[in-house]
Amino acid sequence: MAKAKEKTHFVCQECGATTPKWQGKCPSCSAWNSLVEERVLATSSRNAVMTPKESSRPKRLSSINAETAPRLQAKSAEFNRVLGGGLVPGSVVLVGGDPGIGKSTLLLQEAAALSSENYQILYITGEESAEQIKMRADRLGVSADFLFILPETEIESALNAIEHIKPGLVVVDSIQTMYTSLLESAPGSVSQVRECALKLIGIAKTRTIPVFLVGHVTKEGYLAGPKVLEHMVDALLLFEGDRDHFYRILRSVKNRFGSTREIGVFEMASSGLMDVPNPSAVFLSERPTNTSGSTVICCMEGTRPILVEVQALATATKYGYPQRTTTGMDLKRLVLLLGVLEKRLGYHVGGMDVFLNAVGGLSIDEPAADLGVITSIASSVRNREIDPTTVFIGEVGLGGELRSVSHVESRLREAEKLGFQRAIIPKGNAKGLRSFAKLEVIAAATAYEALQNAVQ
Repeated sequence: MAKAKEKTHFVCQECGATTPKWQGKCPSCSAWNSLVEERVLATSSRNAVMTPKESSRPKRLSSINAETAPRLQAKSAEFNRVLGGGLVPGSVVLVGGDPGIGKSTLLLQEAAALSSENYQILYITGEESAEQIKMRADRLGVSADFLFILPETEIESALNAIEHIKPGLVVVDSIQTMYTSLLESAPGSVSQVRECALKLIGIAKTRTIPVFLVGHVTKEGYLAGPKVLEHMVDALLLFEGDRDHFYRILRSVKNRFGSTREIGVFEMASSGLMDVPNPSAVFLSERPTNTSGSTVICCMEGTRPILVEVQALATATKYGYPQRTTTGMDLKRLVLLLGVLEKRLGYHVGGMDVFLNAVGGLSIDEPAADLGVITSIASSVRNREIDPTTVFIGEVGLGGELRSVSHVESRLREAEKLGFQRAIIPKGNAKGLRSFAKLEVIAAATAYEALQNAVQ
């Protein structure tokens, strides 16, 4: 192992700011004669700063104690849901999303709410100054005496601050701004991101400190940096939604401690991100009831059933090639369903422009939405209104048949709770299904049969 090198810097006893050389006046708080020299251990190996609690020795599987450590509950119930029930000690969570969508806002809110005398939190920011963080905190109406802000981009200095403060939680905003002096490449490069992440993961595991990493995304929407970063962390959470709209969706893409299909729904308000405990009611609150092309489907996001409105608009094309446009749904799936409508159900949509929209900003990728999509397109083509009290559940096969879907009882309970009176489901799901007091369940074997029951 390479030897560690020593260097010194000067720390202000008034505000804690650091400077590489002595000055008569602190450049941060302007206090005179407040700078004191300190030695800093600059490591040339990623493991030099961290001393494992015990030697790395192989253990017998039967001798390992697998008692689950208690999870730390965040203030936000939606955040806890996405994390899998709370924050696991020693876990490393990567939070990604478009600029301005609310990553820093959510983490600052939760860090301020969790901080206490016995649970100090270190917020390392490489993109903003301490004053900018304070301005955001004032805007959100949060204040915390035990939340420490460190504007720093050098990973060695950040690790030394962690060793000095010994926080219960660390937030790094963002991992792309951090760099190690051992590498000559620029911050944000593949080698820098990988090396800095390794150091933070190492200290998280050896000190049992939860670490949140904020990650940038590219213009295509993918997480910036090496793909190995997603493999290294314990959980990957991605923000979805348009930053110009009110609602944000936090989706769990990877989670070693919980479900990988959970979502949390938030509303962006002047006081920050607020929980939306009943997303179905929100997504359906402005649904028109006297128009064609509108249906309601029920999709499963993890363990939560969510009712979503699907809107379709089919018009005669005015160009040589018909357009197919989707928002929140898979374009290839739409093309497949249009083929079923044309071949099996007799709807001539080959010469029509078809536009499909999942209202509310939710991304729907499960086949159970097929029946609602086909019904909404058929309604727009015929310009006939669909019963607004009916919910559609079912996968459509290439032969026009309806195929069974999972968790049908959970979906139906959610529809009944929100006041829907009818539900059209695949015939295969009707076997052994319990009866519902306020919901009429109609089983259909084919998409054609379902359409016959859909029209008022």
